[in-house]
Amino acid sequence: MTQDAKTDVVVSRYASPEMAETFSAERRIRLWRDLWVALAEAERELGLPIKKEQIDELKKFQDKINWDVAQKREKEIRHEIMAHVHAYGAQCKKAAGIIHLGATSAYVTDNSDLIMMRDGMKLIAGKLAAAIDRLGAFAAKEKDTATVAFTHFQPAQPTTVGKRACLWIQDFIMDLERLEYELKDLRLLGVKGATGTQDSFLKLFEGDKKKVRDLDKMVVKSMGFAKSYAVSGQTYPRKVDTRVVTMLAAIAESASKFATDIRLLQAMHEIEEPQEESQIGSSAMPYKQNPMRAERTCALSRYVMNLVGNVYGTASTQWFERTLDDSANRRLVIPQAFLVCDGVLNLVINIATGMRVRDAVIAQNLDRELPFLQTEEVLMHAVRAGGDRQALHEKIRVHAGAVVKEVREKGASNDLLARLRRDSSFSAVPPKVIIKGNVSRFVGLASQQTGRFLRDCVEPVRKRYKTAMRTRPEVRV
Repeated sequence: MTQDAKTDVVVSRYASPEMAETFSAERRIRLWRDLWVALAEAERELGLPIKKEQIDELKKFQDKINWDVAQKREKEIRHEIMAHVHAYGAQCKKAAGIIHLGATSAYVTDNSDLIMMRDGMKLIAGKLAAAIDRLGAFAAKEKDTATVAFTHFQPAQPTTVGKRACLWIQDFIMDLERLEYELKDLRLLGVKGATGTQDSFLKLFEGDKKKVRDLDKMVVKSMGFAKSYAVSGQTYPRKVDTRVVTMLAAIAESASKFATDIRLLQAMHEIEEPQEESQIGSSAMPYKQNPMRAERTCALSRYVMNLVGNVYGTASTQWFERTLDDSANRRLVIPQAFLVCDGVLNLVINIATGMRVRDAVIAQNLDRELPFLQTEEVLMHAVRAGGDRQALHEKIRVHAGAVVKEVREKGASNDLLARLRRDSSFSAVPPKVIIKGNVSRFVGLASQQTGRFLRDCVEPVRKRYKTAMRTRPEVRV
């Protein structure tokens, strides 16, 4: 699970430095050495003939990775873990013989992968909380701003800009709740041996089962985990990867929904994403202001969502206690899922922080559609006065169809309410209902729902993630 900033476009253009460091080649091998030290310390404490000076030597070179030695050795033996065992041993002459004692390759690869995933999830949680906070501030500011709501991307009823933002926020809150669950349930592989039976460690401790169990617990605790997986093959269950990557894909799904809505709103000139003063929208059309941040959000989100089939395929084809066809695949997929998801959330936070609402355009669009949007209220009053709901519905449909034809073919004004006033079927409808009304009469509980949602759902996130509220990710391109 490594990334190289010099060659990886995700690292150089999209992901944050913090996430790039979490999954860097340097971090990966440092974690291997941390795990070798933790294993040696626990084995010594449990009575194996390991000297303190050997532990001290391991710690002295723990963060001083001799890459040249490891790379040269790997070319010879074609085994990355053993190449690094050799390189570490070359630095630690006294401790060379006890490095990796009783362990198999998955001890360092799988445990380090789980540690990186844990740390990556913590970073993602903070970014999610920041996105929720910024969108929450936007929703609070616009909770009373009436706008046209759409179903099927056709005008339906009025809502408010703030209420619509709550739909985006709710998706991200659901993602955060799932992430918190996965983070809480994540465990270390621990010290399980070549096929998960811990036989090598049972031999080292001369059949002392308690010491084998204690060894596992001590290493797990020293690496900052509460527990390990109860049973395993050589590796931790690859279903864990599926759970984690599908969780990241769900975040990407929410981000793409949000960004798609912004792209549509920007095309309607109602809401625009942030734009730098010197930003160029098109190389051919200088006047254009393209929603490039939202478009990039959708592009990167699509990549993460399409990784899901890959992890399902890997987990479902692991033979018995393990097979190595997962290794190269996971080394690409898992870091990419985290790095790209991180880049997606950077964009979401950036957009949410600087969205511009064009009130005049919103009001103009709303005014144009309002006669159509009022017909539900007209219908309800007519039925309450004794009319047949289905017959009245048909009359409104026919009148509306005629208005649409006039408006779209001849550019005429929307006179639907006037047509209904002239239709005797609606004579019992109170006059104030059948004239163009104040839009605030038609938004229902949108403003109140927004306020309650922000209080009950957004504020708890802000309290749990106080430090994340300061997040200001850089959008580099």
